[in-house]
Amino acid sequence: MSQAHEQTTTGDAPERPPSGDLARRGLLLGVSVVGAAGLAAACGGSSDDGSGATPSTATPTTNGGMTESGGGGIVLGAAADIPVGGGKVFKGPKIVVVQPKPGEYHAYTAVCTHMGCTVGSVENGLIRCPCHGSEYRIESGEVARGPAAKALVEKLIKISDGKIILV
Repeated sequence: MSQAHEQTTTGDAPERPPSGDLARRGLLLGVSVVGAAGLAAACGGSSDDGSGATPSTATPTTNGGMTESGGGGIVLGAAADIPVGGGKVFKGPKIVVVQPKPGEYHAYTAVCTHMGCTVGSVENGLIRCPCHGSEYRIESGEVARGPAAKALVEKLIKISDGKIILV
């Protein structure tokens, strides 16, 4: 009688893998979803600009960092803090602001286009990523040294009352 029961079960129901296979498949699916979410976050999150931050969701810091400006942007800091030929990385909004020539300011996303690390410094006319050694030119955001293959995404800023404002 147990044979008849086995035939009915396999004949009426679709064949299922053993429960261990289901558990492994669920685990792999979960890992791939979490991995994709982590990659998206490392590469700038869900914003369309690659910066990982949007002006409308940024929050002020208590240590003199970014604050909302009256004109609808985010005050990153003082223009006087950006040295000529150098720059500064603003880690909260993941923006790097540079001054290639006196009075000429550029801003780029501080997210390295190689693996999504935040760039760490600006020295000798180069924006440097500490993770794998990529370097970008401050004049254009173009790659000066790989492994990164794409330029940093330029961001729109303005200088108003001596302050750098991300618009």
